[in-house]
Amino acid sequence: MTDIHPNQRVAVLADSQNLYHTAQSLYSRNIDYSALLDGAVSGRELTRAIAYVIRADSPEEEKFFEALIDIGFETKIKEIKTFGDGTKKADWDVGMSLDAVTLANHVDTVVLCTGDGDFSRLCSHLRHEGVKVEVMAFGSSTAEELIDATDEFTDLSDDENHFLL
Repeated sequence: MTDIHPNQRVAVLADSQNLYHTAQSLYSRNIDYSALLDGAVSGRELTRAIAYVIRADSPEEEKFFEALIDIGFETKIKEIKTFGDGTKKADWDVGMSLDAVTLANHVDTVVLCTGDGDFSRLCSHLRHEGVKVEVMAFGSSTAEELIDATDEFTDLSDDENHFLL
C-alpha cells in the first residue's frame, strides 16, 4: 500500500455498468456506492467523483441516478444503442479515459472503479504523468493487466458485506 495523506487530491471514476454486472453475477447483489466512494476517498480531499451510467429505460434507473447524486457522484449518462440486428451496446471506456486524462493535471490520485482491462493502458499513461492510480473492483473478474498497471488494487470481494447492498 502506498502512502495516503489527507491533502492528496483524488478523483473517483466509477464504471457503473462493469460494477453492476460483476456484483450481480458474483453475488446477486448491488454496489453500495456510498461505501465505494468512502473507500476510494479514504480521508483524502475529493476533487471529483463521476459515475458513468447507461440509460436502458428501466423503471428504477432514475431513482438510481438520483441516489448517486445524493451520495456525491456527478452522473454522466449515455443512451443504450440498439443496432439493426437487435444487439445493444453502450460503454464509457473512451469517456472515462478522456476525463481521467483531463483531470490528471488537477489531482494527485485517480481511483478507477472497474475491472475492465481496457483501462490498463490509461493507468500506465497516468502513472507516467505522475498521477497515482488506484483500482477498486472484484478481484476474480478484474483483468490481470489492469491490476499490474496500478499503484494499488482494492479487491471489493475482500469486504463484500461492506461494499455490497
